[in-house]
Amino acid sequence: MFKKGSKINSIFTGSCPKCQKESMYEDKNPLHLAKVLKMNDHCSHCGLKYQIEPSFFYGAMYVSYGLNVAVGIAAFIVSFVFFGSTIEESFIAIVITLILLFPFVLRLSRNLYINMFISYDPKVGQK
Repeated sequence: MFKKGSKINSIFTGSCPKCQKESMYEDKNPLHLAKVLKMNDHCSHCGLKYQIEPSFFYGAMYVSYGLNVAVGIAAFIVSFVFFGSTIEESFIAIVITLILLFPFVLRLSRNLYINMFISYDPKVGQK
C-alpha cells in the first residue's frame, strides 16, 4: 500500500511526486512550526520544480478546508457519540483537535494537491 511508486506513498511521506526519492520539505518534521511550509525549490534527483506556477499552492487551501471539515466531523462523532459529551464539550473537542492537527493537515493538503497534478515516473531520476 505504501510501496514506492504509489501516490499514497508520496502523499503520506511528503516525498517528490515524480521520483519519490527526497522530501519536498526543508524540514521533515511538521511539528517545527516555523518551518512547516518551507519547501525546497526543486527536487535534487529529478529536477521537478515544486512551485509549478506562481501561487500554485493556493489551491491546497481548498483541500485543507475539506480535510479540516472531515477532521471536525470525526472529532464531533467521537466526542458526542462515543464519549457522550454535551454539544459544548464536543465543540471544544473539535477546536482542540483542529489546533493539534493543524501542521499535519497543512502538509497533507499540499501533498494531496501536488499529487493531483504530477504522477510517479520510475524512469525519472535514475542515474
